Amino acid sequence: QVQLVESGGGLVQPGGSLRLSCAARGSIFSPNTMGWYRQAPGNERELVATITSGGVKNYADSVKGRFTISRDSAKKTVYLQMNSLKPEDTAVYLCKFATTVPVVINRWGKGTLVTVSS
Repeated sequence: QVQLVESGGGLVQPGGSLRLSCAARGSIFSPNTMGWYRQAPGNERELVATITSGGVKNYADSVKGRFTISRDSAKKTVYLQMNSLKPEDTAVYLCKFATTVPVVINRWGKGTLVTVSS
């Protein structure tokens, strides 16, 4: 069974940077997609960025040019480098793993809190 372990959240000032990590534990198969979503209090969960096992990336318009998603397939880990952070980026960031091989699997991590405040 795939489990996701996130790390890297915390408190940062506006304009600062953070890097989130999400490691997948267990056997995973390709093709698959790993990514980051976020949920602020009172808001719906929204996509931040995803990356496929083939390296195709997708970003929300609100983070383009500021956030970069990457993955290390050998470590089964996905990263989210967040630069030029804004107060509106404050949210719980959740990692997701999705695949259809050998069966449909959708797994969520527990989330890590990112707070952008002075």
